[in-house]
Amino acid sequence: MSSSPLSKADFSALSEFRYQMRRFERFSENAAQAEGITPLQYLLLLHIKGYPGRDWATVGELAERLQAQQHGVVALLTRCETAGLVQRRQSALDRRRVEIHLLPAGEEVLSRLAAIHRAELQSLAGVFTIPNLPAQP
Repeated sequence: MSSSPLSKADFSALSEFRYQMRRFERFSENAAQAEGITPLQYLLLLHIKGYPGRDWATVGELAERLQAQQHGVVALLTRCETAGLVQRRQSALDRRRVEIHLLPAGEEVLSRLAAIHRAELQSLAGVFTIPNLPAQP
């Protein structure tokens, strides 16, 4: 399959996109660390709270959202549990399933971080755009 070559403008658009994405990631990393948690802990809290249709998630669902191995997510959960941010609960419907819930301390940290992330994203309106690259024939 042949594709049309990318132009200088295409490379510039891709570069700008990656630059803006990295700037936002760096902002997020610094914000999480200022709250006393790691960037991965912030993402874990966000994915629990933001899981579609309910206020909890399973280890497997969180692993998918984080694009991580389940054993790594279990270790991350253990650190978050120790910090009093989350709690594992056995499902009332399926005793084999473990639900991960936010605790009040996790809710508080997440609310503060989500608010400043929203403000940062709003400040990037018009700057952070997805490049329009020519499709392959």
